[in-house]
Amino acid sequence: METPDVGIPPQLARRMGMAEQYEYLHTRLVRRRTLVTAGAVAGGLLTGCSGSGSTRTTPSPTASRAPGAAVAPFGRHLAFGADPKTQMRISWQVPAAVRKPYVRIGVRPDDLGRRIEAEVRDLHTPQVQGVRAAVEQYYVHAALDALLPGTTYYYGVGHDGFDPASPEHRSTIGSFRTAPANPRSFVFTAFGDQGVGEAAALNDKLLLRQKPAFHLHAGDICYANPTGRGRDSDAYDPTHWDLFMRQTEPVAKSVPWMVTTGNHDMEAWYSPDGYGGQLARFSLPDNGFDPRRAPGVYAFTYGNVGVVALDANDVSYEIPANLGHTDGRQTEWLDRKLGELRKAVDFVVVFFHHCAYSTSSHASDGGVRAEWVPLFTRHEVDLVINGHNHVYERTDAVRDGRVGKPVPIGASTDPGRDGIVYVTAGGGGKDLYGFPAGVKESYEGQVADEDSVTTFQWTRSRLAKAETVEWSRVRYRGFSFLSVEAEAGTAPRLKVSALASSGERIDYFEVRRGG
Repeated sequence: METPDVGIPPQLARRMGMAEQYEYLHTRLVRRRTLVTAGAVAGGLLTGCSGSGSTRTTPSPTASRAPGAAVAPFGRHLAFGADPKTQMRISWQVPAAVRKPYVRIGVRPDDLGRRIEAEVRDLHTPQVQGVRAAVEQYYVHAALDALLPGTTYYYGVGHDGFDPASPEHRSTIGSFRTAPANPRSFVFTAFGDQGVGEAAALNDKLLLRQKPAFHLHAGDICYANPTGRGRDSDAYDPTHWDLFMRQTEPVAKSVPWMVTTGNHDMEAWYSPDGYGGQLARFSLPDNGFDPRRAPGVYAFTYGNVGVVALDANDVSYEIPANLGHTDGRQTEWLDRKLGELRKAVDFVVVFFHHCAYSTSSHASDGGVRAEWVPLFTRHEVDLVINGHNHVYERTDAVRDGRVGKPVPIGASTDPGRDGIVYVTAGGGGKDLYGFPAGVKESYEGQVADEDSVTTFQWTRSRLAKAETVEWSRVRYRGFSFLSVEAEAGTAPRLKVSALASSGERIDYFEVRRGG
């Protein structure tokens, strides 16, 4: 009888540390009869997947054969449910299939008595001959409901064979805090276009110092797809997500990581619209728009701020792979949601990927302007945050495409009277862009105002239409992120700052209503 193969499949070995590899091999030698061979993994038997990209949320029969003690969770990331006061979603990754995953939770780190079952969403990336091997990835999700507002919870993630409450794993215990019922003030952060690397990791470290209640990621999350056209001919390395999850865990394990969808996040191997990968990796609020159609579309309220996430691939003229894929339903939902929030909160913040107003390399997307800017104006949105252009750029208050009120650094503005400030926060960590030739950077400590800037916008025919604009107020070519402090009370305001990777402030302004 042939001796069973006891090696580690290459796809699995790349995602395991040396200690995990040792334990995995040791367990296989002891329990040969119950283990999956490398050939079974390569053939898709581990998940029962076919050759096409797919995700599934129920373990296959062979999933029970994974040696749980050898498999350490990684890549923990949080997200709010529909109500941040009472709901949290905990997600993580495991390098091999596991049995009966769960979360332990409690109000003290030494008392994690509540146990909540989790689901595995296994993601199969098919082989492309001569380009990449097939890859299996396993993402785990737990929904925590009926939590208490304004409460710090401690949690640990595990599965059969790996108990986070056991002495050897207590170092893996994390924590989070639910939204208070009526916070007097709080901070949130934002950026887009992060990727994996030193600058991206540094931004994570710096924003954690702001002690944000949550973080908004305006798309182009990981760059496993460096091409970004939303086609199955795009270059793609799914294991890049493993690196990203490990990089982001130090901050996302305690700060809800609220993502939306950029053009590089369309991964055509998993579903017709390319969002199967995002559905496998993230659990985001489900509150009115079909998450299967566009997982990056949702809204939530934290204190006196309503936040709306949008999928700009649906309206982009520049990169039309998913143009119109919701058949107008997202825009209809947006109109209703903005109307609801305008009556309920002091401030409405909208974030998405493609820029409404920018002068950098991708410039402005005419589809965003045509479909959504009129709704932002009608409902007096207070702040719009974009990515896509790998710079920091901030407009004056814009009304009807023109300057409604100049907003120099340190000034304040009222969206109901002056118009809306649009911020491009695309300096999250990926390679940086620049500004049109001859246009100087202008930021706090180095102000160089320009009367006008010649740039362009994308048209429906995918032509770049030249335009000369006066609304480009702050421009910074460097890694950066946005930090916003929301204050409630009789004179509510948003105190908006942009911080460079050095920690130095490069921009500051305030949004006030009725002031």
